Amino acid sequence: MSIKVLVIGASFAKAAYLPALSTIPDAEVVGIASARLESAKATAELFNIPHAYDDWRVMLDQHPADLVCVVAPPVYHAEMTLAGLEKGAHVICEKPMAMNADESRQMLEKAGALNRVHVMGHELRFNPNRRKIKELIESGFIGQVRHINVVNITAGSGDPASRPTNNWWMMKDMGGGILGANGSHQFDLLRFWLGDINSISGHITTMVPNRKDKNTGEPWTATADDQVNFTATMKNGALASVFLSSAARHTPGNTVQIFGSEGTIRLSNDDEKLWVARVGEDYQDLSETDPNASIAGIGKGIWNVSFVALMRELTDAIREGRPVTHAATFEDGLKTQQAMDAVKQSWEERRWVNLA
Repeated sequence: MSIKVLVIGASFAKAAYLPALSTIPDAEVVGIASARLESAKATAELFNIPHAYDDWRVMLDQHPADLVCVVAPPVYHAEMTLAGLEKGAHVICEKPMAMNADESRQMLEKAGALNRVHVMGHELRFNPNRRKIKELIESGFIGQVRHINVVNITAGSGDPASRPTNNWWMMKDMGGGILGANGSHQFDLLRFWLGDINSISGHITTMVPNRKDKNTGEPWTATADDQVNFTATMKNGALASVFLSSAARHTPGNTVQIFGSEGTIRLSNDDEKLWVARVGEDYQDLSETDPNASIAGIGKGIWNVSFVALMRELTDAIREGRPVTHAATFEDGLKTQQAMDAVKQSWEERRWVNLA
Protein backbone atom coordinates (compact mmCIF):
# COMPACT_ATOMS: atom_id res chain seq x y z
CA MET A 1 0.00 0.00 0.00
CA SER A 2 1.09 3.58 -0.61
CA ILE A 3 1.17 5.72 2.55
CA LYS A 4 0.17 9.24 1.58
CA VAL A 5 1.80 11.88 3.77
CA LEU A 6 1.13 15.56 4.42
CA VAL A 7 3.71 17.70 6.23
CA ILE A 8 2.98 20.92 8.15
CA GLY A 9 6.18 22.92 8.65
CA ALA A 10 9.24 23.18 6.43
CA SER A 11 12.21 23.76 8.74
CA PHE A 12 13.01 20.72 10.89
CA ALA A 13 10.89 18.70 8.47
CA LYS A 14 13.47 19.48 5.78
CA ALA A 15 16.32 18.42 8.07
CA ALA A 16 14.87 15.21 9.56
CA TYR A 17 11.33 14.19 8.61
CA LEU A 18 11.56 14.37 4.83
CA PRO A 19 14.99 12.71 4.47
CA ALA A 20 13.76 9.87 6.70
CA LEU A 21 10.53 9.48 4.71
CA SER A 22 12.56 9.39 1.49
CA THR A 23 14.06 6.05 2.63
CA ILE A 24 10.62 4.41 2.77
CA PRO A 25 9.60 3.24 -0.74
CA ASP A 26 5.83 3.35 -0.23
CA ALA A 27 5.71 6.67 1.64
CA GLU A 28 4.46 9.34 -0.76
CA VAL A 29 4.63 12.93 0.47
CA VAL A 30 1.88 14.64 -1.50
CA GLY A 31 1.89 18.08 0.12
CA ILE A 32 3.76 20.44 2.43
CA ALA A 33 2.56 23.64 4.10
CA SER A 34 4.52 26.45 5.70
CA ALA A 35 3.68 29.92 6.97
CA ARG A 36 5.86 31.26 4.14
CA LEU A 37 4.85 29.96 0.73
CA GLU A 38 8.36 30.45 -0.65
CA SER A 39 9.70 28.15 2.06
CA ALA A 40 7.08 25.50 1.29
CA LYS A 41 7.81 25.73 -2.45
CA ALA A 42 11.57 25.50 -1.96
CA THR A 43 11.25 22.42 0.24
CA ALA A 44 8.72 20.85 -2.13
CA GLU A 45 11.13 21.31 -5.03
CA LEU A 46 14.00 19.82 -3.04
CA PHE A 47 12.05 16.66 -2.17
CA ASN A 48 9.87 16.38 -5.30
CA ILE A 49 6.65 17.10 -3.39
CA PRO A 50 3.88 17.96 -5.88
CA HIS A 51 1.90 20.47 -3.79
CA ALA A 52 3.00 23.42 -1.61
CA TYR A 53 0.78 25.65 0.53
CA ASP A 54 0.90 28.58 2.92
CA ASP A 55 -2.37 27.42 4.53
CA TRP A 56 -2.27 24.01 6.16
CA ARG A 57 -6.07 23.88 6.46
CA VAL A 58 -6.46 24.15 2.68
CA MET A 59 -3.89 21.38 2.24
CA LEU A 60 -5.76 19.04 4.61
CA ASP A 61 -9.04 19.78 2.82
CA GLN A 62 -7.64 19.06 -0.64
CA HIS A 63 -5.57 15.94 -0.05
CA PRO A 64 -6.68 12.77 1.79
CA ALA A 65 -3.74 11.42 3.79
CA ASP A 66 -2.75 8.37 5.80
CA LEU A 67 -0.23 10.33 7.86
CA VAL A 68 0.04 13.97 8.90
CA CYS A 69 3.37 15.25 10.25
CA VAL A 70 2.99 18.27 12.54
CA VAL A 71 6.35 20.05 12.54
CA ALA A 72 5.23 23.61 13.34
CA PRO A 73 5.72 25.81 16.44
CA PRO A 74 4.13 24.27 19.57
CA VAL A 75 1.38 26.89 19.82
CA TYR A 76 -0.23 25.26 16.76
CA HIS A 77 0.31 21.60 17.65
CA ALA A 78 -3.07 20.89 19.24
CA GLU A 79 -5.13 22.55 16.50
CA MET A 80 -3.17 20.92 13.68
CA THR A 81 -3.12 17.49 15.30
CA LEU A 82 -6.85 17.48 16.04
CA ALA A 83 -7.60 18.56 12.47
CA GLY A 84 -5.38 15.84 11.02
CA LEU A 85 -7.00 13.18 13.18
CA GLU A 86 -10.49 14.32 12.22
CA LYS A 87 -9.53 14.10 8.54
CA GLY A 88 -8.85 10.40 9.07
CA ALA A 89 -5.05 10.50 9.28
CA HIS A 90 -2.61 9.05 11.74
CA VAL A 91 -0.38 11.75 13.26
CA ILE A 92 3.20 12.29 14.35
CA CYS A 93 3.59 15.51 16.33
CA GLU A 94 6.89 17.22 17.00
CA LYS A 95 7.85 17.89 20.61
CA PRO A 96 6.88 19.55 22.89
CA MET A 97 3.41 18.10 22.47
CA ALA A 98 1.44 21.29 23.09
CA MET A 99 1.23 24.41 25.23
CA ASN A 100 -0.05 22.61 28.32
CA ALA A 101 -1.37 19.31 29.61
CA ASP A 102 -5.00 20.17 28.84
CA GLU A 103 -4.23 20.50 25.12
CA SER A 104 -2.13 17.34 25.22
CA ARG A 105 -4.95 15.39 26.84
CA GLN A 106 -7.38 16.50 24.11
CA MET A 107 -4.96 15.24 21.48
CA LEU A 108 -4.54 11.86 23.19
CA GLU A 109 -8.27 11.39 23.73
CA LYS A 110 -9.11 12.28 20.13
CA ALA A 111 -6.47 9.89 18.74
CA GLY A 112 -7.77 7.12 20.98
CA ALA A 113 -11.42 7.74 20.14
CA LEU A 114 -10.67 7.63 16.40
CA ASN A 115 -8.30 4.65 16.70
CA ARG A 116 -5.40 6.45 15.03
CA VAL A 117 -1.70 5.69 15.39
CA HIS A 118 -0.20 8.56 17.39
CA VAL A 119 3.50 9.26 17.85
CA MET A 120 5.66 12.00 19.33
CA GLY A 121 8.84 13.21 17.65
CA HIS A 122 11.09 11.78 20.37
CA GLU A 123 13.56 10.22 17.96
CA LEU A 124 16.23 9.58 20.61
CA ARG A 125 14.35 6.45 21.70
CA PHE A 126 15.67 4.98 18.44
CA ASN A 127 19.29 6.00 18.99
CA PRO A 128 21.37 2.80 19.52
CA ASN A 129 23.34 4.14 22.50
CA ARG A 130 20.22 5.29 24.34
CA ARG A 131 18.55 1.97 23.56
CA LYS A 132 21.67 0.26 24.95
CA ILE A 133 21.34 2.26 28.17
CA LYS A 134 17.78 1.01 28.57
CA GLU A 135 18.94 -2.58 28.06
CA LEU A 136 21.77 -2.20 30.59
CA ILE A 137 19.47 -0.75 33.23
CA GLU A 138 16.69 -3.30 32.71
CA SER A 139 19.15 -6.22 32.77
CA GLY A 140 20.50 -5.07 36.14
CA PHE A 141 24.00 -4.59 34.72
CA ILE A 142 24.67 -1.58 36.98
CA GLY A 143 22.34 -2.70 39.75
CA GLN A 144 19.71 -0.40 41.20
CA VAL A 145 19.88 3.06 39.66
CA ARG A 146 20.45 5.62 42.40
CA HIS A 147 21.08 8.87 40.55
CA ILE A 148 21.11 10.34 37.03
CA ASN A 149 22.94 13.55 36.22
CA VAL A 150 22.29 15.31 32.89
CA VAL A 151 24.16 18.44 31.81
CA ASN A 152 23.42 20.04 28.45
CA ILE A 153 24.91 23.49 27.91
CA THR A 154 25.15 25.17 24.50
CA ALA A 155 25.83 28.62 23.09
CA GLY A 156 22.73 28.69 20.89
CA SER A 157 21.21 31.75 22.55
CA GLY A 158 24.23 33.16 24.36
CA ASP A 159 24.83 35.80 21.71
CA PRO A 160 22.08 38.47 22.05
CA ALA A 161 22.26 38.99 18.27
CA SER A 162 21.97 35.31 17.31
CA ARG A 163 18.30 35.36 16.23
CA PRO A 164 15.89 37.63 14.32
CA THR A 165 13.23 39.66 16.10
CA ASN A 166 10.46 37.60 17.71
CA ASN A 167 11.93 34.32 16.53
CA TRP A 168 9.44 31.79 17.84
CA TRP A 169 12.10 29.76 19.62
CA MET A 170 12.51 32.72 21.97
CA MET A 171 8.83 33.60 22.47
CA LYS A 172 6.85 32.12 25.37
CA ASP A 173 3.47 32.61 23.71
CA MET A 174 4.64 30.53 20.72
CA GLY A 175 5.80 27.63 22.87
CA GLY A 176 9.50 28.46 22.54
CA GLY A 177 12.17 27.90 25.16
CA ILE A 178 14.71 25.28 26.15
CA LEU A 179 12.31 23.46 28.49
CA GLY A 180 10.17 22.42 25.52
CA ALA A 181 12.97 22.10 23.00
CA ASN A 182 15.40 20.09 25.13
CA GLY A 183 13.70 19.39 28.45
CA SER A 184 10.97 17.41 26.71
CA HIS A 185 13.64 15.04 25.36
CA GLN A 186 15.20 14.68 28.80
CA PHE A 187 11.90 13.88 30.47
CA ASP A 188 11.07 11.34 27.77
CA LEU A 189 14.45 9.64 28.17
CA LEU A 190 14.13 9.55 31.96
CA ARG A 191 10.79 7.78 31.58
CA PHE A 192 12.12 5.56 28.77
CA TRP A 193 14.94 4.36 31.05
CA LEU A 194 13.38 4.40 34.53
CA GLY A 195 9.59 4.63 34.32
CA ASP A 196 7.32 7.33 35.64
CA ILE A 197 8.23 10.46 37.60
CA ASN A 198 7.05 10.96 41.16
CA SER A 199 7.82 14.62 41.97
CA ILE A 200 9.67 17.63 40.59
CA SER A 201 11.43 20.73 41.89
CA GLY A 202 12.54 23.17 39.22
CA HIS A 203 13.96 26.55 38.25
CA ILE A 204 13.26 28.28 34.95
CA THR A 205 14.42 31.65 33.68
CA THR A 206 15.41 33.82 30.71
CA MET A 207 19.09 34.68 31.12
CA VAL A 208 19.38 36.78 27.93
CA PRO A 209 16.07 38.65 27.50
CA ASN A 210 17.55 41.78 25.92
CA ARG A 211 18.31 40.88 22.33
CA LYS A 212 19.19 42.45 19.00
CA ASP A 213 17.87 41.47 15.60
CA LYS A 214 20.58 39.43 13.85
CA ASN A 215 20.01 41.31 10.59
CA THR A 216 19.10 44.88 11.59
CA GLY A 217 20.51 45.24 15.09
CA GLU A 218 17.17 46.55 16.37
CA PRO A 219 16.46 45.68 20.03
CA TRP A 220 13.76 43.21 21.01
CA THR A 221 12.83 41.18 24.08
CA ALA A 222 12.87 37.39 24.41
CA THR A 223 10.21 35.95 26.72
CA ALA A 224 10.92 32.20 26.53
CA ASP A 225 13.28 30.40 28.89
CA ASP A 226 16.90 29.78 27.92
CA GLN A 227 17.97 28.11 31.18
CA VAL A 228 16.20 25.35 33.14
CA ASN A 229 17.27 23.05 35.90
CA PHE A 230 15.20 20.56 37.80
CA THR A 231 15.42 17.66 40.21
CA ALA A 232 13.01 14.77 39.82
CA THR A 233 12.33 11.82 42.06
CA MET A 234 11.43 8.74 40.05
CA LYS A 235 8.83 6.24 41.20
CA ASN A 236 11.51 3.53 41.26
CA GLY A 237 13.44 5.53 43.88
CA ALA A 238 16.12 7.11 41.65
CA LEU A 239 16.95 10.80 41.76
CA ALA A 240 17.50 12.74 38.51
CA SER A 241 19.27 16.10 38.27
CA VAL A 242 19.07 17.96 34.95
CA PHE A 243 20.69 21.28 33.98
CA LEU A 244 19.92 22.75 30.55
CA SER A 245 21.11 26.05 29.12
CA SER A 246 21.42 27.65 25.71
CA ALA A 247 22.65 30.93 27.21
CA ALA A 248 26.37 30.11 27.41
CA ARG A 249 29.06 31.48 25.10
CA HIS A 250 30.95 28.17 25.04
CA THR A 251 29.86 24.59 25.61
CA PRO A 252 31.76 22.46 28.15
CA GLY A 253 30.43 19.24 26.65
CA ASN A 254 27.08 17.56 27.18
CA THR A 255 26.89 14.42 29.26
CA VAL A 256 24.62 11.85 30.86
CA GLN A 257 25.86 10.03 33.97
CA ILE A 258 23.91 7.17 35.52
CA PHE A 259 25.04 5.84 38.89
CA GLY A 260 23.88 2.41 40.03
CA SER A 261 24.56 0.23 43.04
CA GLU A 262 26.80 -2.04 40.94
CA GLY A 263 28.19 0.26 38.27
CA THR A 264 28.15 3.47 36.28
CA ILE A 265 27.14 4.58 32.77
CA ARG A 266 28.57 7.66 31.02
CA LEU A 267 27.32 8.98 27.68
CA SER A 268 28.88 11.93 25.89
CA ASN A 269 26.53 13.68 23.49
CA ASP A 270 29.46 15.31 21.71
CA ASP A 271 31.17 12.16 20.41
CA GLU A 272 28.40 9.63 21.15
CA LYS A 273 30.70 7.51 23.28
CA LEU A 274 29.06 5.16 25.77
CA TRP A 275 31.28 4.10 28.67
CA VAL A 276 30.19 1.52 31.23
CA ALA A 277 31.92 0.16 34.34
CA ARG A 278 30.91 -2.34 37.01
CA VAL A 279 32.25 -2.27 40.56
CA GLY A 280 35.97 -3.09 40.62
CA GLU A 281 36.34 -2.88 36.83
CA ASP A 282 37.64 -0.27 34.41
CA TYR A 283 35.32 1.53 32.04
CA GLN A 284 34.67 -0.26 28.77
CA ASP A 285 33.52 1.32 25.54
CA LEU A 286 30.09 -0.08 24.64
CA SER A 287 29.30 2.57 22.04
CA GLU A 288 27.08 1.54 19.15
CA THR A 289 26.85 3.16 15.73
CA ASP A 290 23.53 3.80 14.04
CA PRO A 291 23.58 1.90 10.72
CA ASN A 292 21.28 4.52 9.21
CA ALA A 293 24.01 7.16 9.53
CA SER A 294 25.57 5.91 6.30
CA ILE A 295 22.42 6.37 4.19
CA ALA A 296 22.89 8.96 1.46
CA GLY A 297 20.86 12.12 2.02
CA ILE A 298 20.48 11.70 5.79
CA GLY A 299 21.87 14.67 7.72
CA LYS A 300 24.60 14.27 10.30
CA GLY A 301 23.84 14.11 14.01
CA ILE A 302 21.71 11.84 16.15
CA TRP A 303 18.62 14.04 15.77
CA ASN A 304 18.45 13.51 12.02
CA VAL A 305 19.73 9.93 11.87
CA SER A 306 17.42 8.60 14.59
CA PHE A 307 14.40 9.80 12.65
CA VAL A 308 14.98 7.10 10.03
CA ALA A 309 14.19 4.26 12.43
CA LEU A 310 11.35 6.23 14.02
CA MET A 311 9.66 6.87 10.67
CA ARG A 312 10.11 3.27 9.59
CA GLU A 313 8.46 2.02 12.78
CA LEU A 314 5.62 4.52 12.39
CA THR A 315 4.90 3.61 8.76
CA ASP A 316 5.19 -0.11 9.57
CA ALA A 317 2.55 0.33 12.30
CA ILE A 318 0.22 2.17 9.89
CA ARG A 319 0.74 -0.44 7.19
CA GLU A 320 0.18 -3.35 9.60
CA GLY A 321 -2.71 -1.78 11.51
CA ARG A 322 -1.04 -1.99 14.92
CA PRO A 323 0.20 0.32 17.68
CA VAL A 324 3.82 1.45 17.56
CA THR A 325 6.52 -0.24 19.64
CA HIS A 326 9.38 1.62 21.34
CA ALA A 327 8.18 4.98 20.02
CA ALA A 328 6.79 7.66 22.31
CA THR A 329 3.01 7.88 21.91
CA PHE A 330 0.65 10.74 22.77
CA GLU A 331 0.29 9.12 26.20
CA ASP A 332 4.04 9.56 26.69
CA GLY A 333 3.74 13.07 25.31
CA LEU A 334 1.07 13.92 27.86
CA LYS A 335 3.20 12.65 30.74
CA THR A 336 6.15 14.70 29.49
CA GLN A 337 3.89 17.75 29.18
CA GLN A 338 2.68 17.23 32.75
CA ALA A 339 6.30 17.09 33.91
CA MET A 340 7.14 20.32 32.06
CA ASP A 341 4.07 22.01 33.52
CA ALA A 342 5.25 20.84 36.95
CA VAL A 343 8.65 22.52 36.45
CA LYS A 344 6.89 25.81 35.72
CA GLN A 345 4.52 25.41 38.67
CA SER A 346 7.38 24.47 40.99
CA TRP A 347 9.31 27.63 40.12
CA GLU A 348 6.26 29.90 40.33
CA GLU A 349 5.24 28.51 43.73
CA ARG A 350 8.77 27.72 45.00
CA ARG A 351 7.89 24.18 46.03
CA TRP A 352 8.04 20.51 45.06
CA VAL A 353 5.19 19.39 42.81
CA ASN A 354 3.86 15.83 42.94
CA LEU A 355 2.71 14.22 39.70
CA ALA A 356 -0.49 12.21 39.73
